[in-house]
Amino acid sequence: MSDHIEHYKTGMATYGQGDYATAIASFEKALEIKPDWTEAMHGLALALMHDQKLDRAIEVGHAIAEIDKEDPFAHTSLSMFYQRKSQIAEKAGLEKQAKELIQLAEDQGSKARLLSWKIELRTNPDAVPPGPAGSMDVIE
Repeated sequence: MSDHIEHYKTGMATYGQGDYATAIASFEKALEIKPDWTEAMHGLALALMHDQKLDRAIEVGHAIAEIDKEDPFAHTSLSMFYQRKSQIAEKAGLEKQAKELIQLAEDQGSKARLLSWKIELRTNPDAVPPGPAGSMDVIE
């Protein structure tokens, strides 16, 4: 088995154990070997989020969206990252910044819904269009 896969498996295992620092290091090692591997990038972004490194998680999320323009999970993740960042801003009393971050989160959520609908239409041409922003439950 390739080294990048071993690092990825270690990242997934340690992520599942809540050891986000080790997961981050493992995903980064996998990405050193295979830099555009979006599965490892998703793992890295989520581990960064749980390790409270939201700015870096957002950077990785945008990189995934740039590599795979039809990946709805990239935009779902970005929506979650912006939501968490808005909650931090809100707690710090930064209302204007929190509102801007909420708007970014809603924009990313809309992109995710639209991409998911496009994917669904490929197999089910009669698929119902996605609902408005806020109509989709986000599970963290």
